[in-house]
Amino acid sequence: MKKNYYCVIMAGGVGSRFWPLSRSLKPKQFMDILGTGKTLIRQTYERFTRIIPRDNILIVTNKDYGDVVMEQIPEMKRENILLEPLRRNTAPCIAYASFKIRQKHPDASVVVAPSDHLIIREELFIDIVKQGLDFVSNQDALLTLGIEPSRPETGYGYIQVNGDSKTRGQSKNLRKVKTFTEKPDYELAKVFYESGEFYWNSGIFFWSLSSILTALDQHLPDVSNIFSEGKGHYYKESEKDFIENAYAECKNISIDYGIMEKADNVYVITSDFGWSDLGTWGSLYEHLEKDEMNNTITGARVIAYDLQNCLVNVPADKLVILQGLTEYIVVESEGILLICKMKDEQKIKNIVNDVKIKFGDDFI
Repeated sequence: MKKNYYCVIMAGGVGSRFWPLSRSLKPKQFMDILGTGKTLIRQTYERFTRIIPRDNILIVTNKDYGDVVMEQIPEMKRENILLEPLRRNTAPCIAYASFKIRQKHPDASVVVAPSDHLIIREELFIDIVKQGLDFVSNQDALLTLGIEPSRPETGYGYIQVNGDSKTRGQSKNLRKVKTFTEKPDYELAKVFYESGEFYWNSGIFFWSLSSILTALDQHLPDVSNIFSEGKGHYYKESEKDFIENAYAECKNISIDYGIMEKADNVYVITSDFGWSDLGTWGSLYEHLEKDEMNNTITGARVIAYDLQNCLVNVPADKLVILQGLTEYIVVESEGILLICKMKDEQKIKNIVNDVKIKFGDDFI
């Protein structure tokens, strides 16, 4: 376990595509949606403690979730929980963590990962993380973890590689990236899938601290300048006030769009360790146990007639009778009932926006 290895866990999202179970007061990363006895963020933290010193793991989350992080991971140091006053997407989140790490360990190598992913084959994942960190420790590289697609998917970004782009001196699963594209529409996703040249972007990244700080300076100089001014505040009482002002100035931009699509030193490492971002009900459905009609039903009092290929998640105290549905999502949580075609689940994000406009924040 190398002392200069760091991990940044991003845990500030609301998970709106997982609505109504995932809400702003308690997003899905703080839930045990897989029934393992541990929340997703707890599983993520424990996974990385196998390769990263505990004191070198940082969690970046919204200011409203600081207490729940401490409840679920009580061994975390308070100074390693970075509280964002506003949601500004992944680039400011990564910039904040990077400049704070520089204060203590300017020669760090960093893995950045979301807090709510499913990893099935953990031993293989650990090996890939070690390989990724070793690679970026010796290269000026921005490395992303790519997943071989199993279908056209509009919910993920895509990474294109050249067929002959194997990196010299490296194993065949590590290659130079040709293009980096954010979430496409269905027709483009189909082209990507059928070409065989594209991988899903898992949202897991590796880089040396010097490489990401250089990339921020080159491609997002305004963001870089804002957080570089915190040198005299990180790990001090004044950090909170500095970050309040920094985020007020910062634009909302993803690391994908702000840096990864523009940089010319982007590489991808690929593996099949059983991955899902658990970003949608459909992705959860794929990994849950199913009955003889291919339904996954959570709820003690559900009676189903002619139900096929459905996901049902309702409270244990609710009596629910369903008849004649095929490929539907049925979810009830805290007074909200959602019934949606499985193939239209990408519309849930728009549904949430409509609910907010019509009924306010109480249901979001």
